[in-house]
Amino acid sequence: MKEFVDAANNLMWGSLLIWLLLGAGLLFTLMSGFIQVRHFGHTFGVMKRSFRREHGGISSFEAYCTSLGARVGTGNLAGVAVALELGGPGAVFWMWVTAMLGMATSFFESTLAQLFKVPNGDGSYRGGPAFYMQYGLGKRWMGVLFSVFLILAYPIAFNGVQSNTMAAAVAEVTDISTAWMGVLTAFFVGLVIFGGIRRIARVAEIVVPFMALAYLGMALWLVATHAERLPGVFRLVIESAFGIGEAAGGVLGYGIAQALINGVRRGLFSNEAGSGSAPIAAATADVRHPASQGYVQMLGVFTDTIVICTATAAIILLSGQFEAGAGLTGMALTQGAMSALVGDWGAGFMTVALLFFAFTSIMANTYYGETSLAFIHGDPRLVTAYRCVVLVGIFVGSQLDLPLVWAIADLSMGFMTIVNLVAVLLLSGVVIKLMRDYNAQLAFHVEPVFDPERYPEVRQRLPKGGW
Repeated sequence: MKEFVDAANNLMWGSLLIWLLLGAGLLFTLMSGFIQVRHFGHTFGVMKRSFRREHGGISSFEAYCTSLGARVGTGNLAGVAVALELGGPGAVFWMWVTAMLGMATSFFESTLAQLFKVPNGDGSYRGGPAFYMQYGLGKRWMGVLFSVFLILAYPIAFNGVQSNTMAAAVAEVTDISTAWMGVLTAFFVGLVIFGGIRRIARVAEIVVPFMALAYLGMALWLVATHAERLPGVFRLVIESAFGIGEAAGGVLGYGIAQALINGVRRGLFSNEAGSGSAPIAAATADVRHPASQGYVQMLGVFTDTIVICTATAAIILLSGQFEAGAGLTGMALTQGAMSALVGDWGAGFMTVALLFFAFTSIMANTYYGETSLAFIHGDPRLVTAYRCVVLVGIFVGSQLDLPLVWAIADLSMGFMTIVNLVAVLLLSGVVIKLMRDYNAQLAFHVEPVFDPERYPEVRQRLPKGGW
């Protein structure tokens, strides 16, 4: 079984998805006129207004924190270490490229999620790729297929990965067993997820900014105190990405390929641009124009990969642990790197950071799966049963050896990414109309407001009550 899944992953991630992700990101970048560069400054202006709730629903900032909570997880700590181990320092460069192109992809998919959102009846909304596949393309079967892949990947496989990494990291620095850690994680997650998206968003709004700022503050301090090493680290990343200084021939080509493959794979796992998960959070926001949440989610990709993943890579490469070949892998490498820089308490700091990062990921992943399940069949009893199964899975995941789970998660994420990107490509013309409408209003120095009546070809496809 493992061999079959690994072979499928090698085919998908070794060729198909690499070029699909980069190609789609480049196409969206060109179609939008390099929106992630031209309007990067504008994203901060949108964020200033993101705390407002238009009709008492979920604010744009809460939706941003929910999606960022999912993005920022073990991929930002253990995942970066894995990318460095398998692809070398050059993988960091390809993570940057994936993120820059992914910002445009995120704008497109999140804008669509906002456009085709549906009301929950309590002032909040739900939506995502499954909904723009059904309403935008008229292909419900495509939405069901996407939802099945997401449920396999996020609440089942990725939650197990997050729980397992949390338990192992805590066991590394304390006497708390993995079993007890699994129970505690399931208990605290249960307190949040049974409150629905409102409670998830409220918790994310508090926890995510706190954990991100604390981690970035530590990383910036370490970079500042080791500034003399920084040029060498940057040069190492660039040279490794393009094989400069390596042996010629097959080894050179293999090294570049591994950096590219692992950088793109871990970049996507971390920032999720193109996979279709973050748009589910984006759809919950109560905003005046669909494109505004596209800008907010674009900033989420930048924060996750360009900022937080780069901070982790800098800590590892500055520490000397990676070059020394200390025999550490995954989260242990990240913990060891921090300890090498600041002393024994560094491992504890990384463990606490991981707990916050992974906890918010589990919360958001669970909501993504819940929305997907409700799209397939909206029986409330099914949702309650699903939440209970998720909690059991969190405990079980904390106890398992997870190579097969990781492989299945990668494969499921690959399939859902393909389905989502096909839908976004087919609906990209709609996004361009919305972008131009938003920018035209912005040019008159007014806050853009979406009026469906101006676009009858779009209005007739919109779910009732969304706009």
